[in-house]
Amino acid sequence: MKRKSNLSKLASGALSIAILSTLYGQSSEAADLLPPPGYFAAAATQKAGSGKCPAMPRPYTGTLVFTSKYEGSDSSRSQLNPAAEKKFRAQIADITEMERGTAKLITEYMRSGDKSDLDCAIDWLSAWAKAGALESTAFNHTGKSMRKWALGSMSSSWLRLKFSSSRPLSAYPQQARNIENWFGRLGSQVVSDWSNLPLKQINNHSYWAAWSVMSTAVVTNRRDLFDWSVKEFKVAANQVDQNGFLPNELKRGKRALSYHNYSLPPLTMIAAFAQANGVDLRKENDGALERLANRVMKGVDDQETFQEKTGKSQNMSDLREDSKFAWLEPYCVLYQCTAKTREWKKDMQPFNSYRLGGEVTKVFGGKT
Repeated sequence: MKRKSNLSKLASGALSIAILSTLYGQSSEAADLLPPPGYFAAAATQKAGSGKCPAMPRPYTGTLVFTSKYEGSDSSRSQLNPAAEKKFRAQIADITEMERGTAKLITEYMRSGDKSDLDCAIDWLSAWAKAGALESTAFNHTGKSMRKWALGSMSSSWLRLKFSSSRPLSAYPQQARNIENWFGRLGSQVVSDWSNLPLKQINNHSYWAAWSVMSTAVVTNRRDLFDWSVKEFKVAANQVDQNGFLPNELKRGKRALSYHNYSLPPLTMIAAFAQANGVDLRKENDGALERLANRVMKGVDDQETFQEKTGKSQNMSDLREDSKFAWLEPYCVLYQCTAKTREWKKDMQPFNSYRLGGEVTKVFGGKT
């Protein structure tokens, strides 16, 4: 692959775990969970910063019962309800600000070494952890969805601090412990929230839940969470049919292509993290992940097949955002992407996605 770094080549098999453990001082035990190599990068040389910390969003400790933005839609859940969406956005404002803000602060710290950004991120996360934010066991589907998205955003951002070779968290041992314990509690709750669903209800939400649990597994070095995420990936892979379609995403009608694409970020991230820990998921269900990705890429070029499968013209509005294709970074490390795909990826770089922890291009070895 054109820009595949030497570090990227370490991402497969148990050898990478042993080498990275030695390089970065992690325990040599094979059971220790590690992220892909790019997460070990050092923060930039420290520069003087403004010393300002944005106002922290209020820790959300209420019940996780929220309005669905698709309220009133038919079973395809493809028609946004503007009034319901406005209400939903207001209800989750603090959570979304926390997701975006944490990723931004950690990204800015890694880019500049400005300790004020690091202090701010630690303060925010410490306050939410101390408050037991997002831990409510009173929730509806929209609420448990917000919990897993928020956990994935925060824990995957935290990975860059946790594993950085410059060891920024060494100055915050107690705060880091409290934050990671909180992530662990949320991870256990997400497993409870999304386990034992009937197959007809397992869709992109379950995949995003599995990504949040994978990220948290590596942060907390919990093999039980890792194994659950891998199990959920396998369920997802075995939903992909021989033509690369996900039946439960085809139910989304005019948004079917969009939701097939939306399924790829969590699945490719899980596969990349599994690969970094010696578990190769690429062959599951005869190469289901690659089949799904190829179906989406063909669909972006020509929506006719999706229109035939759903009987609906496809809504392409979400697919006009480059960040929706951040999955190409881990995907092109897992697979030998074609020249056309590499060029398409290059045209959209750098990829930034707060729900994948921020700088996706950076951590997977692409140029920014």
